[in-house]
Amino acid sequence: MKHFTLAAALAVLAQPALAQDKVTLILDWFVNPDHGPIIVAQEKGFFADEGLEVEVVAPADPADPPKLVAAGRADYAISYQPQLHLQVHEGLPLKRIGTLVATPLNCLMVKADGPVQDIADLKGRKIGYSVSGVEEALIGRILDTAGLTMDDVEMVNVNWSLAPALIAGQVDATIGAYRNFELTQMRLEGAEGRCFFVEEQGVPTYDELIFVANPAKLDTDQARRLLSAVERGAQYMVNHPDEAWELFSATAPDLRDELNAQAWKDTLPRFSQSPAALDQGRYARFETFLHQAGLVDEVLPVSDLALDVGAAQ
Repeated sequence: MKHFTLAAALAVLAQPALAQDKVTLILDWFVNPDHGPIIVAQEKGFFADEGLEVEVVAPADPADPPKLVAAGRADYAISYQPQLHLQVHEGLPLKRIGTLVATPLNCLMVKADGPVQDIADLKGRKIGYSVSGVEEALIGRILDTAGLTMDDVEMVNVNWSLAPALIAGQVDATIGAYRNFELTQMRLEGAEGRCFFVEEQGVPTYDELIFVANPAKLDTDQARRLLSAVERGAQYMVNHPDEAWELFSATAPDLRDELNAQAWKDTLPRFSQSPAALDQGRYARFETFLHQAGLVDEVLPVSDLALDVGAAQ
């Protein structure tokens, strides 16, 4: 019996390792601290532990990732909950399958010593933005808290130059700036910024960064394993923040600067510790908000927008 056991063990050792599932994950932007749990999971071998070989790709155009997933040219993408709602209404075959950053990062940013000290001060002012649609809806709801309307402000498309436009005085406020980046960017450029947090100004809270997939092509077991590895990455970051930063920042020379170091600290508490879990009420409330803002024609059920792969056994 002992000989059989030894022979069997040797036979197992002689077998080649099982091939790992090759997965493509397209980020929403170039690698930055927002992607911490993904990069940590990659560097610590957590994806490999789940039988996954994950290719993490930074997009040439931040508008491309959801479209590539919808077209079946990538398995998963990092996107944004507000945009997901609009994309599903436009007919893109997408669903949220996980959460990366579980709080809004977007904020209405002003100069700390500027003319806008409260929302009512926006009357007659210029507000810079980058993406039409959702950001205008956010501004509309924020203005409403002070009895103002969109007619009381001038919206100015500053493309992605949010902090520079504010510093230069081209606008009096911006929407679309991330509280974990642009505030530090302003300080490093010699100006102090201040954020009005959208979720404190009448906007229903939402997941900023999410994982999306094409439901027709989704392998739920694979997705579950992917998110399990990301969860381990997020847990490692909380338990070992300094070691995780060293691991993350060593992956590219341009990550080792003051902006990214501060962003790492500011983003750390905002990562989902249960990325597969779905807060259905959060998606239902934001869908209703978009309908009330006139951005969607009907209110879709959450099942058309998001999937709880953790519960899909």
